[in-house]
Amino acid sequence: MTVDTKLPFDQEYILNYSKELGEPEWLKELRVLALQKAAELPMPKPDKTKIDKWNFTQFKDHAVAGTTLTDLNELPEEVKTLIDLDATDQNLYIQRNNTPAFASLSEELKEQGVIFTDIHTAAREHSELLQKYFMKDGVKVDEHRLTALHAAYLNGGVFVYVPKNVEVKTPLQAVFVHDNKDANLFNHVLVVAEDNSSVTYVENYISTTEVEEAVFNLVTEVIAGTNAKVSYGAVDNLAKNITTYVNRRGVAGRDARIEWALGLMNDGNTISENVTNLMGDGSFGDTKTVVVGRGNQKQNFTTKVVHFGKHSEGYILKHGVMKDEASSIFNGIGKIEHGASKSNAEQESRVLMLSEKARGDANPILLIDEDDVTAGHAASVGRVDPMQLYYLMSRGIPKREAERLIIHGFLAPVVNNMPIEGVKNQLIEVIERKVR
Repeated sequence: MTVDTKLPFDQEYILNYSKELGEPEWLKELRVLALQKAAELPMPKPDKTKIDKWNFTQFKDHAVAGTTLTDLNELPEEVKTLIDLDATDQNLYIQRNNTPAFASLSEELKEQGVIFTDIHTAAREHSELLQKYFMKDGVKVDEHRLTALHAAYLNGGVFVYVPKNVEVKTPLQAVFVHDNKDANLFNHVLVVAEDNSSVTYVENYISTTEVEEAVFNLVTEVIAGTNAKVSYGAVDNLAKNITTYVNRRGVAGRDARIEWALGLMNDGNTISENVTNLMGDGSFGDTKTVVVGRGNQKQNFTTKVVHFGKHSEGYILKHGVMKDEASSIFNGIGKIEHGASKSNAEQESRVLMLSEKARGDANPILLIDEDDVTAGHAASVGRVDPMQLYYLMSRGIPKREAERLIIHGFLAPVVNNMPIEGVKNQLIEVIERKVR
């Protein structure tokens, strides 16, 4: 039986919700239009994964409040480990369920015109700037039902804006805490780096509660202007029984760089899209992804770099480990459009399966519409080498510990090359918990 396509909240609800938030007219109208499109548009069709029985649309609560914070020490221990509590000048945003709970930005960055605030405040206080970029050049509202639902039911997220010629030297961090079993999240992250600017943004999605069923629809847009650089790190660690759609997309202008460092560690069924559009000549995109699947979860990860500009470079590196009865599809796509001469598209995907019932599939795809280019790919899917396991066990190492060492060794080429040190350290800790 397929999931009911009737939407849980109607236009009247959306209008009241928008009014309560004090949203500008353009965002209210966008929500209403998106809701109409959501009823008409088809679902996305991830390659080799049937999602017709997955629940992306049915949930009881749209906006669940979380308490605000007066002191970071009020946070649960597993959240505090993600944050540098001793930092004197924190650039930090914390959201609890659908409520902005804590926000801090250094005075120096404020004076330089940097904006780092929750998406609802951005809509009220920086309306024209948000409207200029929101779901315009990155993710479009009408791509399919889930992008339309995202725009209609938007209930959280952050806006980062870095003006021209501004270099943000310390990372901006956002932590999205899910600690209410009734919460559902339609989070939008928009990072804009104007010409000749640079920023490192790191986010964490973490569940501290178990749930019976929840829907998370997460969209990120990264816009990098001419000669701008954005390093984007994320560690997703959401609970079992949360069905997640996550779409992270970047648009790079001339000589711009977008680097992704992604640790995708959810315990529920997940569809993940990560697309980088290299629009400008000399633009650069690099994606490093680590995945660990366990239990009986099903996941689909599509990483895509599209070359439009000449002399553009795109790199994809993904390593995944599947345990128990988990199954995952890894699609890596390098596409060089006609006219993108002298471009280079490289990718590598490797999957390690730890049990007979675990499944992994790596699909490297190159789509080349230009002659004068360079492109390459590598992919492998396999199980733990019994000789490796035997060697370690013959040295007195228990089987479970031997498997743990093999997993860390398999993921190390990606983890060790993560461009953001904080993401690397968090990943090591999350991987350790998941492979025990």
